[in-house]
Amino acid sequence: MKKLIFLRNVMILLCFLTVGSNAWAKVRLPNIIGSHMVLQQKSKVKLWGWAAASETITIKTTWDTTTYKAVANNGAHWEAEINTPAAGGSYTITIEGENKIVLEDVLIGEVWVCSGQSNMEWSGDQGLQQSKIEAPNATNNKLRFFYVSKSTSTSRQDDLDGKWMVCSPEEMIHFSAIGYFFGKNLHERLNAPIGLINSNWGGTPAETWTPEYVINSNQAIKKGAASLKPTEWWPYKSELAFNAMIYPITNFSIAGVIWYQGESNTINYYSYEKLFTGMIESWRKEWKINFPFYFVQIAPFKYEYNYVGALLRESQTKSSLYNNTGMVVITDLTPDTNNIHPILKKEVSLRLSNLALNKTYGIKNINCESPIYLSHIIEDDKIKIQFTNTSNGIIMKGKEITCFEIAGPDKVFYPAQAIIKDDIVIVFNEKIKTPVAVRYAFNNTAIPNLFSKDGLPINLFRTDDWEIDTNTK
Repeated sequence: MKKLIFLRNVMILLCFLTVGSNAWAKVRLPNIIGSHMVLQQKSKVKLWGWAAASETITIKTTWDTTTYKAVANNGAHWEAEINTPAAGGSYTITIEGENKIVLEDVLIGEVWVCSGQSNMEWSGDQGLQQSKIEAPNATNNKLRFFYVSKSTSTSRQDDLDGKWMVCSPEEMIHFSAIGYFFGKNLHERLNAPIGLINSNWGGTPAETWTPEYVINSNQAIKKGAASLKPTEWWPYKSELAFNAMIYPITNFSIAGVIWYQGESNTINYYSYEKLFTGMIESWRKEWKINFPFYFVQIAPFKYEYNYVGALLRESQTKSSLYNNTGMVVITDLTPDTNNIHPILKKEVSLRLSNLALNKTYGIKNINCESPIYLSHIIEDDKIKIQFTNTSNGIIMKGKEITCFEIAGPDKVFYPAQAIIKDDIVIVFNEKIKTPVAVRYAFNNTAIPNLFSKDGLPINLFRTDDWEIDTNTK
């Protein structure tokens, strides 16, 4: 009897082992690869997943007759590169090994990652009227959304929680307003499907989106990271969001990234330029491509400490000189400096999409970059300032030019007058006979009124590098 019981138990165990072995042998895919996805057009894109070690995986698509093959390694991982055609679809992809997976309604087009903190995250769910107004007309089969669930990890993950969805009124209302309007603009101008990967988390500093090796590469970055304080609502330590919400999709081919973040780094503005450009480079390293990275300069806001907003915007301006980046200035799109979440997301996304259309897709006659300080000369009691991106001229909106300050040798700044002459701005104050430096919109809440004739606001600047006291509340 005991022998029979023993044999029965052995048979049960073998059955479980067999089931487990077969389950492990089944081909699996990461969540970023699924039905309704958009693949980057005219590229060699990666498909990958897991299967039994040494298992052969075959891949077939309905856009060509090629059969692609991959073999799972001893870690049960496989990947294959497949060629994608010009924009179009829908298509089907069949992936077969121990089992068969059929991916349906796959589009070929342009794929962009939308990342950052709350100003990128906000949608109709947060009460944005522009999203609510747009939602009833948001049915668009050529726009696809991938939502990345909020998650953290101390180590790099191979998958994340998320799902591709077709744009509809019900889905659009929950999606990033910046992301949606950006994608809609691209689709209308390029006549191509657009895939948007939404990976953001309100309140997060850039450090948590940045690999730890970048943080440790520079003393200023390390100091800035150490100054961050924990909160109840979002992570702040290095790479926690990167490991869980960015790294798992770095095999997925993209056209570029749009980014809106910085408010949570005003406390350590002094390290932001090196941190931010280091983050950009680390992402490009993981994707193995020098993709365009377009970002939004933070808006004027009444921060707790003086000048920190201006200094962070200054750091962002310096970052915009980094290769294959672009920045949009939104000082004129800030109706309320008491609100850290400016509500005009549609207008912001138009500026982002114009950057992409011009600089990435080569569409001419789109003036997409704000004027930026270039140089100055001092002549007697006046400072003459020249800007970039003013080929069509400079205008003011209002009765007189605002937000200029001028200082003499004592380094004390006074409000200044300004006039425009031949697209050069001349700044002066009758009391300052020997001017030394000039600042424009260089405080937390300034909403200046100088623009290019293309309608883009002139960016803040200062000609001095003097120490600024930010401790005053």
